[in-house]
Amino acid sequence: MTLKVLSAAALGLALMCAGTTATSVYDFTLNSIDGKPVPLSDFKEKVVLLVNVASRCGFTPQYAGLEALYEKYKDRGFVIVGIPANNFGGQEPGTNQEIKTFCKSKYSVTFPMMAKVSVKGADQTPLYQFLTASNTDSKFAGEIKWNFTKFLVSKDGKVVNRFEPEITPDDPRVTAAIEQELN
Repeated sequence: MTLKVLSAAALGLALMCAGTTATSVYDFTLNSIDGKPVPLSDFKEKVVLLVNVASRCGFTPQYAGLEALYEKYKDRGFVIVGIPANNFGGQEPGTNQEIKTFCKSKYSVTFPMMAKVSVKGADQTPLYQFLTASNTDSKFAGEIKWNFTKFLVSKDGKVVNRFEPEITPDDPRVTAAIEQELN
């Protein structure tokens, strides 16, 4: 019993230490939906919107708004990174290939899509450990509550805003924040 407690404490300490070494989203690498490593540092000098997405969610129609937002601002140095997750009600059950096919055929998604990850819980991917940690930025910290939570990241890789799922991509608060970061 004591060994289990020590192991859990060691794991917690390791995760805390891992989180404190990262200083920006550029310190992380995700796999693309096609399985190739994508260092987020590839997006340096761009304004990035990180969004945990799902194909069978009430918010799934936000894909259309995300694509429109991407098309509107991509030539000015803006990118959206879609990050599928199956943490909420099993609303992203498909394989990466099924997710990719769905996004292309249903919403004509052209922004970068990553491989499915976990955004909360014991298997939370390190990027989301960083995004939700209070020591990263307490204004934007806290557990992901549902699909389509959006993190706006400045050109230097710092989180500058968080939008909960009910805030749509075309909401004036989102577009104003993007415009501010682009200017």
